[in-house]
Amino acid sequence: MSETQPKGPFRLVTVNTAPERAKRLIGRLVEALKDRYTILYVANCEKIEEVEPKVKEHQPDVLFCASMWTAEEAEGIIATAKRLRPGIKTHAIPHGLQVERGPDAIVEYLVENVPKLLDEPVEQ
Repeated sequence: MSETQPKGPFRLVTVNTAPERAKRLIGRLVEALKDRYTILYVANCEKIEEVEPKVKEHQPDVLFCASMWTAEEAEGIIATAKRLRPGIKTHAIPHGLQVERGPDAIVEYLVENVPKLLDEPVEQ
């Protein structure tokens, strides 16, 4: 694989109570990283109860928890995803980041942190 080929594709599911905002922000992330990674945004879960069926259905490589979930909720969401899809890469955006600093801060945060996540070896 040449250095110019983007890594991926990575199938991404988000867990966010504001699906339109999630789609916009992920769109910005995908655009910012498109030369390095191919990220396919496959689904959003508006409720924690949707995580299990959507992970089973879409078999994502990556799952992001939005900043509206508390640390405990995010841990539960991530535990569910990892139980259903061993090796999935997960990330919880820090609680309150959207409220405190707005959508641009979320995109900056993701652009900074997602490459580290996508480049790390898959856990077995």
